[in-house]
Amino acid sequence: MNADKAKNLSAVPIDGFSKVRITSTWTFLQSIQWSEPWLIGLVSFHLLCFAFTILTCKYYRIQIFQFLLMVAMVYSAEYVNEIAAMNWRSFAKFQYFDSKGMFISLVYSVPLLFNTIIIVAMWVRRTFATMTELKTLQLKRKAARQNAKKTQ
Repeated sequence: MNADKAKNLSAVPIDGFSKVRITSTWTFLQSIQWSEPWLIGLVSFHLLCFAFTILTCKYYRIQIFQFLLMVAMVYSAEYVNEIAAMNWRSFAKFQYFDSKGMFISLVYSVPLLFNTIIIVAMWVRRTFATMTELKTLQLKRKAARQNAKKTQ
């Protein structure tokens, strides 16, 4: 039993920077050296996207464009990962871009998808509010017609 456990433990990757065994998403994110300038820029970009999402919540057409742009960016993440894996030495200290795309998915795609979920939630909320207003107007008109009928 111990031999199986040792064999399984040896299959768990070890981070090259902190020498920690990566056993979960959290330990993977902790193993990233977040002080690299390009990662600071990426985090800043995601914060700007989030702020833009919140600030444009009342502007439907802008959010459609933003939504489509972010979905296109997530769609292109595989290609970005391939290009970054070939050229990582020019901007990064470590090779983060694995063939399975774990890094690009967690650091690039998930925040973009989070923003798109916020946009869709705002759209659904706005749709429900519009439907409620429409139904209220219908009921008021129906009541007004019935009152007009009774008074005649």
